[in-house]
Amino acid sequence: MTKYNELQVSADKNKKRVGRGIAGGQGMTAGRGTKGQNSRSGKKLKLMFAGGSRTLVSAVPKGRGFKSLRTPVQIVYLDHLNAFKNKIADNFTLFEAGYIATPYNAVKVIARGELTEKITLHVSGASSSVKDAVVKAGGTFVKTTVPLNKSAKPVKDTSK
Repeated sequence: MTKYNELQVSADKNKKRVGRGIAGGQGMTAGRGTKGQNSRSGKKLKLMFAGGSRTLVSAVPKGRGFKSLRTPVQIVYLDHLNAFKNKIADNFTLFEAGYIATPYNAVKVIARGELTEKITLHVSGASSSVKDAVVKAGGTFVKTTVPLNKSAKPVKDTSK
């Protein structure tokens, strides 16, 4: 008895030629049967066609709504910045003080309350009224990029 791994099988099998007359073995209906939708040429059935009854696609409930893949901006209010008297307020110091959840997302400062202390603000965004309030209090606002996550690899500078 021959073993399965010792079979001498060639992959050069000829394609079956159908519809070449009765003597060819696959003549007349060419293996399609006698009548019906699948025996005709032309328009084929759709992928989910179920014979006219309700398809599985229409029977399954649809997932409604939309989920954005964009990471939301973290909000810090202007009156929280009074805790950084004569200091630099950036993503890392705001994170250490507990005002934001992670230092690796964008931070925007929004006007609420009053700023009475002089600070240097290094964040990625602030409303125009916040910028005016920081300058009025004697501080400065610097728009910075979002810091890279520790796990993200920094892009090498090839401009040298």
